[in-house]
Amino acid sequence: MNSTKCHAPLISQRSLNLSRTIDDTFLHKEHEWITNPPVMEIKLFFIPAATCFIVAVFATAAVLLTILSTFSLRKETRFILMGNALLSDLLYLFVNATAGICNVSNVKVSKGACAMILFFLSVTYSGGVLTTALMVVDTYLAILWPLRYSSILPPSRTKKLIVFLWITSLFSSAVMFLVLHFTQKPDTCHPDSCSLPLIFVMTLHAEEAIRLFHILCITAFLLCFSLIICCYVFLCYKTRQSGVWKSLSSRANITFMMHHFILFSYYLPLLLLLAESVLYINKIIDYRTSLLATFTICDVLIVLPKCISPYLYGFRYREIYRSLQLLHTFKLHVLVQPKNRLALSRGT
Repeated sequence: MNSTKCHAPLISQRSLNLSRTIDDTFLHKEHEWITNPPVMEIKLFFIPAATCFIVAVFATAAVLLTILSTFSLRKETRFILMGNALLSDLLYLFVNATAGICNVSNVKVSKGACAMILFFLSVTYSGGVLTTALMVVDTYLAILWPLRYSSILPPSRTKKLIVFLWITSLFSSAVMFLVLHFTQKPDTCHPDSCSLPLIFVMTLHAEEAIRLFHILCITAFLLCFSLIICCYVFLCYKTRQSGVWKSLSSRANITFMMHHFILFSYYLPLLLLLAESVLYINKIIDYRTSLLATFTICDVLIVLPKCISPYLYGFRYREIYRSLQLLHTFKLHVLVQPKNRLALSRGT
């Protein structure tokens, strides 16, 4: 990248938007971190992202295969939504790991290809958030209106809602990227690596409208999660008289604790990302601290719940756990050849 073409606009833009009293040495360091991002930090933070993808792909594939291969599970709304949530998380981890491999391997990703990677990350993340919200609605209806639950949210309607959910994710992500594209200046610096944390921090160097749009997007996700948590708190309040909360080891208590843990692990990174953005805009933290914090949030805290959730779902729900056991037993039965079976029978 030719740094002489974008150095001046970046400095003038940063000086105009944030402060006119920041010295040129500090601005030069910021420019160097944008045009030549730290390779060691990128490689270091790629390790947890790649590890989470490898760990999650086996568990997610097993749970999805169990849901698809079991007729009774395919006909239940909660398992349809769970499968869609796991699929969204797996696609996000795959795209994120692909971008990380390109960055670690020093593969030059074109601007269009990088935009597509970031677009798919946005779509899959939005799909996961909306599916989580729909899972809360499903639990809410099943507990408060058990007799009308089957007619309100049957599997056929659930599948239509999932299609609408993906269309909404595509549309919202497309609108976000179109706004960023048409409001971007032609002389804006572009990093050599396609890194989501780097792009996040670079948007804070843009015009006031872009920075406001950046914060509003994060706030919208936080409001969505806040509504989800409020629904769960309301469910706890409604069901406390039924006696399901008397024992800490009851299935209802464990289920609510699991969902609260997953929601909190999704909620916390966005809250930290919003706080980090506000601190950086107000010059409380410098560019290097902001970038390292964003790397930690995007490559550790965001991907970690997507890695843990398939294991929690697999061990929590008896239907999935039993189906996994039957699938494992069937594989062991197939692996035993007829000759081995005969030898085993003679030995006994």
